[in-house]
Amino acid sequence: MSEKLTKKSVAHNYAFLAVMLGSMILGSIVGAIFPQVKEGDEVVKAGATVLKPLGTLFINMMFCIVVPMVFSSIAGSIATMRSRRRAGKIMGTTILTFVITGAIAATIMIVLMKLIPPVLEPWSNLAEGVVDDPISIPDLIVNFFTVSDFSSLLSRSAMLPLIVFSILVGFGVNLGPGPDSPIATLLTSLAEAMMKVVQLVTYYAPIAFFGFFADLVATYGSQITADYARALAVYYPLCFVYIFTAFPLFAWFGGGKGAVGEMFRRIARPAITSLGTCSSVATIPTNMEAAEDTGISKDVSEIVLPLGATMHMDGSCFSCVLKIAFLFGVFGKPFNSIGDFILIILVAVLSSVGMSGVPGGGYIGEFIMCSVFFPDQLAVAYPIAITIGNLVDPPATMINSAGDYVVSFIVSRFVDGKDWLQKARAARNA
Repeated sequence: MSEKLTKKSVAHNYAFLAVMLGSMILGSIVGAIFPQVKEGDEVVKAGATVLKPLGTLFINMMFCIVVPMVFSSIAGSIATMRSRRRAGKIMGTTILTFVITGAIAATIMIVLMKLIPPVLEPWSNLAEGVVDDPISIPDLIVNFFTVSDFSSLLSRSAMLPLIVFSILVGFGVNLGPGPDSPIATLLTSLAEAMMKVVQLVTYYAPIAFFGFFADLVATYGSQITADYARALAVYYPLCFVYIFTAFPLFAWFGGGKGAVGEMFRRIARPAITSLGTCSSVATIPTNMEAAEDTGISKDVSEIVLPLGATMHMDGSCFSCVLKIAFLFGVFGKPFNSIGDFILIILVAVLSSVGMSGVPGGGYIGEFIMCSVFFPDQLAVAYPIAITIGNLVDPPATMINSAGDYVVSFIVSRFVDGKDWLQKARAARNA
C-alpha cells in the first residue's frame, strides 16, 4: 500500500512540475511573439510585459510568507533544541560550507574564462554611466547585522538582521522559559502553519510562471548583442553543468550511498521555483518542503536554508568572476595574473556571500568589485557589471537557491553522522 501511495505521490509531483515547465515554455513563446518595443527610452508597445502582474502577485505572496516563516522556523528550531552546542555546530558548519563552495565556484569560472574569454576585442567609444552614492563600509557592517527599528525587521530586505534577531530570540527562549515552554510550542506551530500556507499559494504557481517568462522574454529578448550573448552562452550552460556535476558530488559527500538519487528526486521544484522567481528568499518554503521529504533534520533545514538564502551564493560567485573577466576584456586588461586570480576569488566570495540580504546592499557587490579592479573606469564599469548581473540573474539564483538544499546534506553529515540519510529512509519505511 505504501509503495502505491509513493508512486502516486511521485506522479503527482512530476505532473505539477510538468505543468509549471509547460507554463514557462508557453510564457516564453508569448514573450517572443509579442516583444516590448521601445524608441530610445520610451516604450511605444508594451507587448507581453502586460502579463508581468501575474508573476508579481505570486512573488509578493511568497515574500509576505517568508518573514514569519524565517522567524518562526529559526527561532522555534533553536528554542526547542535540547543541546545548544548542536545549534552552534549547525551554524558553524553551514557558514564554512558556504565559503568553501563559493571559492570552488569562483575558481571554476576563472578557469572557464581563461579558456573562453567573454570579450575578444576591447570596446571603444564607451559612454560613461552614472554611479549612485554607495553605502559606506561602516554602515554596510552595521546593516549586515541590525536594523534601526523593530518594524524594519518585517521587511524581506532585512533578511540577515531578521535571521540574527531570530537566532537571539531562539536562544532567549531556550535559556529562559525552556524547550517545553508554551512560547517554544507557539513558534514551532507557527512554522508548521506557514508551511501549509505555502502549499496553498503554490497552486497558483503555474499561472505566475507564465507571466514571469512572458515578461522576461518580451523585455530582454531583443537586447542581447554579440559580447553579452557570448557571456550568456558561457554562463547559462555552466550553471546546468554545475547542477549535474558539483551538486551530485556535494550530495554524495554529505549523504553517502543513495544521496545523489535522492537529491535529484527532490531538487527540481526548488530549482524551477528559483529560476522563475529569481529570488533565493522566495524559494525558502519550497526548499523546506524538499528537505522535509528527504528526511533532513528539522533543526538543520530550519537553520541552513534561511541562512543559505542570504549567504550561499555559488551562482553569484560565478557571475562576479564573469563580470570581472568581461570588464577585463572591455578595457583590454590581461586576464592572466595569479595575484589577480587570488584577489578575484576573495572579492567574489566577499561581494556575493550575504550581499543579497543586506539592506542597502542591492548592487553593492558590483560596486565593491569595480572599486577594487577598475577604480579609474568606475563610471563605465559599474553599469556594465549591473547589466550582466541582470541578464544572468535567473540561473545564478537557481544555483544559489537549489544549492541551499544540497548544502543541507553536507551539514547533516557533520551534525547527524555519515549515515543520517540511511536512518531517515529506515524511519520513513518503518
